[in-house]
Amino acid sequence: MPAKYRERLIAESNSQLIVTIDPDPEDHCLWLYPLPVWEAIERILDSLPSLDKAAQKIRRILIGHATECELDGQGRLLLPPPLRAMAKLDKQITLVGQGKKFEIWDETIWVARRETWMAEDSQDYAELSDGLKNLSL
Repeated sequence: MPAKYRERLIAESNSQLIVTIDPDPEDHCLWLYPLPVWEAIERILDSLPSLDKAAQKIRRILIGHATECELDGQGRLLLPPPLRAMAKLDKQITLVGQGKKFEIWDETIWVARRETWMAEDSQDYAELSDGLKNLSL
């Protein structure tokens, strides 16, 4: 974990983190949450209707793969082999900050996906939800 994030993670979560998989099958990455943020998400997921098929699927993916991890004294994080395999992590990874979570990508996959996203047609902007259309950056 880069030093600039390490101190805050230690303070906010006592070095306790949750790693799970991205539910989008095209995005081979892991999602990494500080424990308090994950606990709030888990409560929301638990409150979803149990007979809703989409809710069942997202719960199974996110909660079913959620694994507790802890930063060691040097700020390293040991990722479980099954999750490393799902994200196709090799030697070089990229850590991407996403507000309340981090994404962990294999560097080669990240570069390819980023280039694809950057090259996508501006037509994508016409398909934005109302909430995103009103976003001012």
